[in-house]
Amino acid sequence: MITDRAREFAGALPDGGVLIGLDPGTRTIGVATCDAGWRFATAGKSLPRGKFAALHEALAALAAQRRAAGLVIGLPRNMDGSEGPRAQGARALARNLEVGLGLPVLLWDERLSTVDAERAMIAQGTSRARRAERIDAHAAAVILQGAIDALAAPGLD
Repeated sequence: MITDRAREFAGALPDGGVLIGLDPGTRTIGVATCDAGWRFATAGKSLPRGKFAALHEALAALAAQRRAAGLVIGLPRNMDGSEGPRAQGARALARNLEVGLGLPVLLWDERLSTVDAERAMIAQGTSRARRAERIDAHAAAVILQGAIDALAAPGLD
């Protein structure tokens, strides 16, 4: 199941569970995870964007290790809400991972997630070089945190 509705996604996960968040970039894919109670997201690492088989293998290992219940994938919409080629790429990634991993997928609007992640890293005093290495993973955590905040809220969409 692939959806952009939090209520539908939450319905597929009645017992909660660990989620993996992804920020699909052009060169790397940022990865984050959250706890089973959907309280906090933690930045993981960035995976190189290349052959799907390698990405699938890395995510399958992480999903098995963390006993993940679902995926949250950032959907890069334009500021006016329209979708371009990057959004189509995120949707294709979602389809491939949903089939490959057998986990439900929530597509989450990622507008300004990288900006928010960079601001937070600057506020923490992270060096420019370190920010460049970790920005995608932190953006994945921002995306995932937004989704779990919505999932944990009483009045889902």
